[in-house]
Amino acid sequence: MDKGYIQVYTGNGKGKTTAALGLSLRAVCAGKKVFFGQFVKGMDYSELKAGKYLPNFTLEQFGRDVFIFDTPSQKDIKVAKEGLEEVKKVLSSEAYDIVVLDEINIAVYYKLFTADEVLGLLDMKPEKTEVILTGRYADPKIIERADLVTEMKEIKHYYTEGVKARKGIEN
Repeated sequence: MDKGYIQVYTGNGKGKTTAALGLSLRAVCAGKKVFFGQFVKGMDYSELKAGKYLPNFTLEQFGRDVFIFDTPSQKDIKVAKEGLEEVKKVLSSEAYDIVVLDEINIAVYYKLFTADEVLGLLDMKPEKTEVILTGRYADPKIIERADLVTEMKEIKHYYTEGVKARKGIEN
C-alpha cells in the first residue's frame, strides 16, 4: 500500500469488531501483517486463537476480564494506558500494515484516556499503515480525523429476545 488510511467503525449496531476482524482476515490473506489491539476487553473471545491459524495476525488485549458498565476502576485505566503505550511501540516499529484499535472509542467514552491521546497515536501512524478504530460513541474529533467512517445502526437484534452471546458468532 502506498498510503494507509484511518477508518472508524462506530454506532450502536452489532458488527464493528466483526468488520475489523473481516478486514484483518482479508489483509492477512493478501500477505499483510496485522496487529489487533483490543481495548476494554480481557474476556476469552474466540478470535484470541486467530494467531494460531494466521501467522501474520497478532492480537493483544488491553482490558480486564470484566465489562465496564459505569465508572472504570483505577486498574481499568492503568491497563488501558499500558495498551496505549504498547500501540505506540507497534506504530513506531512500522512492522504492521494494518493496526486495529478495537473498542478504543469506548475506552475514550469511559475516560480511560482522552480523544487527544488517541489523536496523538494517529499522528504517529506511518504513511503506509492502515489504522482501524472501533467502538460505540466515537468522539467527534476522531470522526473528523478519519478518512472513512461507518456507523453500524441497530435495526433489530435477537438479544432483545434473551439470546446470549454465542461462541463463534458474538464471542
